[in-house]
Amino acid sequence: MHQAARLEFERVMEEFARWRIVPADERSPAPAWWWGPAMAVFDDREPMSCAWRAELGLNEGASFAEGAHTILALFVEQTSLTGPQDFPSKAEGGEHDVRELHPQPSDDSAFQP
Repeated sequence: MHQAARLEFERVMEEFARWRIVPADERSPAPAWWWGPAMAVFDDREPMSCAWRAELGLNEGASFAEGAHTILALFVEQTSLTGPQDFPSKAEGGEHDVRELHPQPSDDSAFQP
């Protein structure tokens, strides 16, 4: 497995562990940013670590591919995605701080007449 794919999947597993701690009715939908790392190891038959297998509820000897399938299965019936501000639990209230974006002057210096 490519080292970058392993690091990204490791990040997903750390976030997954934090996400699973939150009670189901307070938990945000699975975040879309898990999709890419799961797809990167989708066909990898290398065995996962014992801790990751346990976190995902997989049997001994489960591969990264099986872990990826478990992560991707979270999206099957999901009807919305979560934003970073709502992870790992749903935001309290419905209001988020909204950053106003002000128009910036155009920089046309590269296009001198």
